[in-house]
Amino acid sequence: MKIAVLSPIVWRTPPRQYGPWEQVTSVLTEGLVKKGIDVTLFATGDSITNAKLSSVCDHPLGEKPADFKVWECLHISALMERAGEFDLIHNHFDFLPLTYSRLITTPMVTTIHGFSSPDIIPVYKKYNDTSHYVSISNSDRSPELTYIDTVYNGIDESLFSFREKPGEYLLSFGRIHPEKGTHIAIAIAAELNMQLLICGLIQDEHYFKEKVAPFINDTTVIYKGNVGPAERDQILGNASALLHPVMFDEPFGLSIAEAMMCGTPVIAFNRGAMKELILEGTTGFLVNTVEEAVTAVSNIQHINRHDCHLHSMAHFSQEQMVAHYIEVYSRIVAHC
Repeated sequence: MKIAVLSPIVWRTPPRQYGPWEQVTSVLTEGLVKKGIDVTLFATGDSITNAKLSSVCDHPLGEKPADFKVWECLHISALMERAGEFDLIHNHFDFLPLTYSRLITTPMVTTIHGFSSPDIIPVYKKYNDTSHYVSISNSDRSPELTYIDTVYNGIDESLFSFREKPGEYLLSFGRIHPEKGTHIAIAIAAELNMQLLICGLIQDEHYFKEKVAPFINDTTVIYKGNVGPAERDQILGNASALLHPVMFDEPFGLSIAEAMMCGTPVIAFNRGAMKELILEGTTGFLVNTVEEAVTAVSNIQHINRHDCHLHSMAHFSQEQMVAHYIEVYSRIVAHC
């Protein structure tokens, strides 16, 4: 089977730091190659892969000024003009590639990594009968669409180290935006008089300046920046708990799977896919308020960190994701 994998080009595949879609695409691509599958990755020219690499954009659009629409059109069309070379196209580039799908004969499966706005759903609806959609959680499914399956995001477990004995700090890990509730994590840590480490890309400058920066003091609240893979492993694994007071219906949450892979329990607001990722009382706690989160942290010693690791390995490993996608591919190709 010859597969074309279409990655976003905002960040490198895999990303140097932030870039969840690119990260998942990379983990999948490398896992498919390990299985002996012939994969061509369409990504930025500086991407790192064992697959065949095809690119029109040398560097990520998020790292230099560029006209996004121009490069995205060139990127997508570069794959579509070669569509006949492949048995299947796996699209990780959101809805725009769907507009080519009826112009080619190669089947396309699209992983919907979330809906940036309900305004994009009409595009998915238009191609509902001729495309194949995969959701990354059951919670993130639109009732207006038909899905072939749900496949949880996988992470490369070799990049995460299990740590049985953590440090004494709490962690907020992810893009800094009101949706992620960084300011709530600060409030939870303050109530407990515990140190909080914050890591992530500043996605909303105003929010950071107004709600986060005033509390950073390099003692009780420390901002570590937008950390890369090596530092990510150490910071996630040494945390007493990951705080994830998410303020929207999050479709997945890679940092949750990553934290648990390291043995770190997660305390999250019960929104979106959180109930699918976290085993209540076993790998963390699902809460609804700051007060409930404070109580949950106080009970964190009852969580067995080894259980967190085993749960993540069983559901969110590279092997699990790759095997599931191969099964999906086989079903699609068999019916073409």
